[in-house]
Amino acid sequence: MTEPVLDDDAMRRFPVPDYDDLPDDLRERIDEETERAGFTPNVFSAFAYKPSHFRAFFGYHDALVEDSALDREEIEMIVVAVSGVNHCYYCNVAHGALCRIYANDPTLADQLVANYRTADVDETRMAMLDVAVKLTERPTEVSEEDLDRLREVGYDDEAIWDIAAVTAFYNLSNRMAMFADVRPNDEFHALGRE
Repeated sequence: MTEPVLDDDAMRRFPVPDYDDLPDDLRERIDEETERAGFTPNVFSAFAYKPSHFRAFFGYHDALVEDSALDREEIEMIVVAVSGVNHCYYCNVAHGALCRIYANDPTLADQLVANYRTADVDETRMAMLDVAVKLTERPTEVSEEDLDRLREVGYDDEAIWDIAAVTAFYNLSNRMAMFADVRPNDEFHALGRE
């Protein structure tokens, strides 16, 4: 088993707690994620700063990925496109890795971060990304026409809800990661590139 390591440099503006001082449920979740990834993703080290927020944040994250009309590749595409326009270093790198893995495409995440409009995606997924980015950059301009466009390309109402929920959650995540200066683990940079 890989031992969890809460990196003191996981975030630069707040102290990273000591693993041994964390409540049992946080240690259990961190152990699971460390075993799955082979390292402790810094987002766990950062959110452990405030255990009640850790529980709420990862509880909602889990609901978004486990109870979704979107596939995991689509979820990660939204995260990377939103994080790209928000310039969130942590999420660009960490979710870029997940996007590469779930899409089985070593270049898609880089395209999405640089300019999602140039990404090699079909019309359906481009419509999804257009709405996610619009909700991120200009939320007051999201209209019924945007939802109609998503329906026209094949998304049902549950999937449309999920597009908005993932977008909103990762706007929150981006802002917290940037505010706390959460740093991506070195391991994320190479994942999914071969």
